[in-house]
Amino acid sequence: MKKRFLSLLLVGVLATSSLLMTGCSKGGDSASSGDSEHKLTVSAWDESFNQPALEAAAAAYKAQVDPDFELELNMVGSSEDVETAVTTAGSAMDYSTLTDIVLFQDKYIQRYVADYPDAFQPFEAEVDWSQFPEDKIAFSTVSGTHYAVPVDNGTVIAAYRTDLLEESGHSIDELKGCTWEKFDEIGKDVYAKTGKYLLCMDGDGNDLPYMMLQAEGVSQWKDNTTPNLAENETLIEVLEIIEKLQDDNVLTFSADWTGYTDELIKGDKVAGVINGNWIIPTIKGVEANSGKWGITTMPTLKGGDGYATNGGSSLLITANCKNTELANKFLAFTFGGGDGAQATYDDALKNGGVVSTWSGAANSDFYQKGDDFFGGQSIYADIVEMGSHVKAVQGSDFHYACRTQIATAITNIHNGTSVKDALKDAQSQLEQTIAGSSN
Repeated sequence: MKKRFLSLLLVGVLATSSLLMTGCSKGGDSASSGDSEHKLTVSAWDESFNQPALEAAAAAYKAQVDPDFELELNMVGSSEDVETAVTTAGSAMDYSTLTDIVLFQDKYIQRYVADYPDAFQPFEAEVDWSQFPEDKIAFSTVSGTHYAVPVDNGTVIAAYRTDLLEESGHSIDELKGCTWEKFDEIGKDVYAKTGKYLLCMDGDGNDLPYMMLQAEGVSQWKDNTTPNLAENETLIEVLEIIEKLQDDNVLTFSADWTGYTDELIKGDKVAGVINGNWIIPTIKGVEANSGKWGITTMPTLKGGDGYATNGGSSLLITANCKNTELANKFLAFTFGGGDGAQATYDDALKNGGVVSTWSGAANSDFYQKGDDFFGGQSIYADIVEMGSHVKAVQGSDFHYACRTQIATAITNIHNGTSVKDALKDAQSQLEQTIAGSSN
């Protein structure tokens, strides 16, 4: 393990992609020697995003609660490394290899708590959960028990080039909660007058149908393992709209994620992006467009502000943590909306671009400050407020398998297959995947 010392905390960074390491244990005469009374270990990924957030939390706790506190970070290559480590430990029924705390993608929490119930400890500190979006908390609550504390905000933004809209005779106000029919009309104008698409998406990891459905309060699932695709009238309408947007040169798909971010967004080929707000750093990758963007809510089928989430992660305490009192207290004090939350979330946003899902974050001067890249709009306060309106819909452990099948259906529809036939095939393929996973 490669270690570097920061002025406020100790961060351990693995040189390999392996997550497995020993969690907190008894021993040592002082905090500096790894005393478990003052130290926690945590595994996470993304050194430019999640690491600054965790460092901010450690700094807040150290400054306001315990000057001897240490948080040792085990940074791995991707979220899959965390999931693999838990799977490996669970299969061996030996959780001593895990860190005290692990960061998990929200959409996988339910599955892993169900598959490895002995791998995690319930989160037991007192938190005002009403200050977090219903959708966010639903991911980490299993049979009425809270297992995780949210870190980042996956609230969907509809971001548009205000200069290109104006050039086309339109404004962002027209797009705020408009109907998809109106969106298509405006998009055709934008393309005709500027040559830019009003919407783009990664065709391989296509999250657009999911976001459009959630904005309608509709799910792709009847329950965790029962897909609701073939007879889902709202989904049928959504896919018909997606096909029309493509035909009208309003929506374009890339072949993969790199094409989406680098060729379309950074390549300056689009006038709009709808995705989780974590897409903002990518949008900001074109400095020449500073001051030319704005954000608002999604369109909906019948009109009205559309709210959804896409992405996000939370922190869970593992079975290997011996000092659960410290872990609970640390998480509640920082990410859980305690007295250290404002400092935690302000610094996480400043240093890593991590937007909070805790409603109180929007009250800080930093969140209220206008962003010059977005024309002076207080986008971060707006994102937190938008997130408070997102409603939970039925989720599934097979979310990504479903996404793959619907992406295939969209391609087939564009190549001439009827929407209903494409969805029937998608549901059949997905059901086979689910059945195979239980064998």
